[in-house]
Amino acid sequence: MGVLYDYFAAPSDELAAATIDDGPVSSPFRTVETKSLDPVVVMGQLEELLTGRPYDDVFEDPRCGDDLAIEDDGERLVLTVTDGLRDALAGADELTDVAVAWAKIEELNGFDPVVLAEILRELQALAAEAVKNEERLYCWVCV
Repeated sequence: MGVLYDYFAAPSDELAAATIDDGPVSSPFRTVETKSLDPVVVMGQLEELLTGRPYDDVFEDPRCGDDLAIEDDGERLVLTVTDGLRDALAGADELTDVAVAWAKIEELNGFDPVVLAEILRELQALAAEAVKNEERLYCWVCV
């Protein structure tokens, strides 16, 4: 089945953490459902592609994959996503070239850039709404 990574926007860390049991899909929060797109390595490299910020700097960001909630010995988590990624996604103009470059990272070997571009457009809409509503991005993980 693989690992599920659901990205969502919420107005606070506390409300985001409250999605731990059933995930954000059953909550009032707008959600983008993905597989294999983890919020630290894969999304950190996406942030590097979008902003030019070195991955090591992204990784050191306190909101890069910080765990807000953990259940079932780590089989379900709610993690933070950096504001840098949210803002870069919200402000991105053209995502096709980014998807092509992103598909070349080791962790996405075999992913179709066209599919990644579709996911990026969904994430961009989520990020733009989050910026507009002064919300942050989060990732619910289910192993």
